[in-house]
Amino acid sequence: MITAKRLCLSAILLLAAAMPAYAHVGIGTTSSFTAGFIHPLSGLDHMTVMIAVGLWAALKGGKAILAWPAAFVGVMLVGGALGMEHMPLPFVEPGILASVVALGLLVALAVDLPVSAGVAIIGLFALFHGHAHGTEVPENAGGLEYMAGFAIATALLHTTGIAAGLGLGIRFRGLARAAGAACAAVGLGLVFGVL
Repeated sequence: MITAKRLCLSAILLLAAAMPAYAHVGIGTTSSFTAGFIHPLSGLDHMTVMIAVGLWAALKGGKAILAWPAAFVGVMLVGGALGMEHMPLPFVEPGILASVVALGLLVALAVDLPVSAGVAIIGLFALFHGHAHGTEVPENAGGLEYMAGFAIATALLHTTGIAAGLGLGIRFRGLARAAGAACAAVGLGLVFGVL
């Protein structure tokens, strides 16, 4: 079983080693619902994290199935609002990259944390993702349509992860964990610039 100290140390090391992904700012139009909806579907970092949240929630079961995805979407919207207001947030790009690796590892290792601890971890990473989305919105655009689009797409990706995790069930739990390992591998590939 992985300890909280090891998880924190790993996250700190990943943040320190991460190279900027530049996966967000200035790519395409960012003021329509469609642009917001398509954005989470347009990159490995987005898709893997969102599906990993759903898979981890399915592995945990119970209240986590609703609480963890809801926490991600809710805190992501808060981060988006902060980004739109140009409130600085350090380590956004490294935090996004660390989220891909960390959430992949949490799924791969089937880390069983209390629901509240999962909410805290997921919320931290969601803040980074949301802030990146919010900074993309031009000053002359309200951004609400864009934010609604990326919130709905994010929720659908979480649902995909939950459905996959629940569909695999206990008998095929190893496949869900393998998907988590693949997510972590994608994250490492992004961190070291090979993807």
